[in-house]
Amino acid sequence: MYQLGWFSTGRDKAARDLLRAVKESIARGEVEAEIAFVFSSREPGESAASDLFLKLVKDYGIPLISFSYQKLKAKQDAGSGGEKSALPRWRQAYDREVTKRLEGFHPDLCVLAGYMLIVGAEMCRRYDMINLHPAAPGGPAGSWQEVVWQLISTRAKETGVMMHLVTPELDQGPPVSYGTFSLRGAPFDKHWAEVEKRPFDEIKQQGEANPLFKMIRQHELAREFPLIIATLRAFSRGEVSITPDKRVVDFEGKPVNGYNLTGEIDRAVNSAGGAR
Repeated sequence: MYQLGWFSTGRDKAARDLLRAVKESIARGEVEAEIAFVFSSREPGESAASDLFLKLVKDYGIPLISFSYQKLKAKQDAGSGGEKSALPRWRQAYDREVTKRLEGFHPDLCVLAGYMLIVGAEMCRRYDMINLHPAAPGGPAGSWQEVVWQLISTRAKETGVMMHLVTPELDQGPPVSYGTFSLRGAPFDKHWAEVEKRPFDEIKQQGEANPLFKMIRQHELAREFPLIIATLRAFSRGEVSITPDKRVVDFEGKPVNGYNLTGEIDRAVNSAGGAR
C-alpha cells in the first residue's frame, strides 16, 4: 500500500478539514494509500486549535509524532549557520531530531498540510515532500495574500493552485501538479471594472474586504482540496512520481512540468456547487 507521511502544525480548522477530506477519499477508494504517520510541530497544551488536531489524529488511530519546535528553540542558540542561506542552528537541530523520531517510517510521499516551518536541505533530500501554493506554475510567490494582490496589480487574466516539490527555497520547488482558472468573464468582470477606475494603492487600502480580492480567494480555496486529493490519487496510482534525483515524471518516466489536473479539479468544484 502506498504510504503517506503527513506534516502539519495543526493550527486551525483548515488543517483538520484537510485531514478529514483525505481520510474520506482513502475510505472511498479514491486515493489508494494510507497515512502512515502524522507529524505535528506542536505538542499537547500549546494551543486549543492544535489540541483539536492532535485529538483528531488519535481518533483516527494514525500514529502520531509530536515535537514542539518552540520548546527546542527556547533551549538552542538561535544564531545562524555558517552559510548565508542556511537555517538557524536551532532549525537544523530541529529537523535532525524530527528525522530521528521518524526513523521507523518509510513514506513514499510526504505532504506538508499547514506545516508552518521551512524545511531544511537535509529533510528535503531524505523525503519526497510536496506542498500547496496558491498560484499556477510561473505565477506569483509569497503568501496567499501577497499572491492575490500581485494578481490584481498586474491585471492577471489567469491564475490557479499547484502542488510543488519542497525545496529549501520557499515556494521555489518544481511544480508537481496544478489546476488553473480564468480571472475574466463572470463573475470577475464587474469587479475588474471597479478596480480599473482607481489607483492600485487606493484599492489595496481596502485590504481583504476588496470584492475582487475576496472573489479571487474564494475561487482559489474552492480548488485547494480537490487539487490535493487529485494529486494524491495520481501518486497512489502511479500516474506521476518523483525520481531519486528529484524530478517529476509521468507513468512512462517522462519528465513533466507539472501534472495538469484542471479538468478533474473543475469537475470537483462544479459538483460541489462552485467556489465556497
